[in-house]
Amino acid sequence: MKLREIAHVRTGDKGDTSNMAVIAYRRGDFDRLCEVLTAERVAAWFADSRPTDAAPVRRYELPALGALNFVLPGALRGGVTRSLALDAHGKGLGAALLDLELED
Repeated sequence: MKLREIAHVRTGDKGDTSNMAVIAYRRGDFDRLCEVLTAERVAAWFADSRPTDAAPVRRYELPALGALNFVLPGALRGGVTRSLALDAHGKGLGAALLDLELED
């Protein structure tokens, strides 16, 4: 099962950092997200997109919203005003995260 089947993603940016909120469609799926969607797993998923010397990915839990917020330093390759990437805001990163395969 893909992450997109139980959650949706909203993204934002600040400088060179991408911010992704993963929000469960159903309240009951939040605990599963907490279990399988670790900061380390998200960092590994985006390993090719971030510099090796970037600060670690951070995860914040928002149980009242049924959401996890991930902060990915260095993911925007210089930030909106400096990056030559086609997706300088990182909106495509959220769509890429939704392709993550979850264990059934």
